[in-house]
Amino acid sequence: EFQVWQTVGEDMKIVESTKFTMEQEFRFGEDASEFFYQHYDWGFAWAFDRKLEMALGYRLIYEKYKRKWREEDDPYANFTAKCDIWKFKLEDRNRIEYRHFRYKDDSMRYRNRLALKYPIDFHKIKITTYTSDEIFISSDGTGYNQNRFQSGLEFELTKNVKADISYMLQSSRVKGDKWSAANVLWTKLKISF
Repeated sequence: EFQVWQTVGEDMKIVESTKFTMEQEFRFGEDASEFFYQHYDWGFAWAFDRKLEMALGYRLIYEKYKRKWREEDDPYANFTAKCDIWKFKLEDRNRIEYRHFRYKDDSMRYRNRLALKYPIDFHKIKITTYTSDEIFISSDGTGYNQNRFQSGLEFELTKNVKADISYMLQSSRVKGDKWSAANVLWTKLKISF
């Protein structure tokens, strides 16, 4: 299956190491012809130093299932460790989500995303190539049930605006030991104030 995901994020600096974050995302499936997912995200992030960041947030999710929209509330906490190795940047984000569903029992989910980035200066444009892998482990009895392998480019268009385009292979366990895969074209725009 081919999907298109579009994300727009905003960051507003409150003080030197604290920011308020917002994000909205729309996903199109069935060869990018059907709108099936949207989320709205609000939170705060604190950078303790250049090597550690913590974030607390809330995500409201609507996902279409058999022509009806299902609602989900996800408060979450992120802990991201960062380090530089030569010119490479390594990020290890750990996320814990409490998933409150309006249509089934609640559950917890752990997500770990490991990303390797390499910045390049190209004619006064800052470009960062990256590759990442993210695993999903759920407490609802399915355990390890999703994997996202992603590779892309981030562009710093201006001091306050960044764009990102990537390809992602998303693998999801559907039933038992059966997995399905989706090829995703993901575009992101981030504005910082």
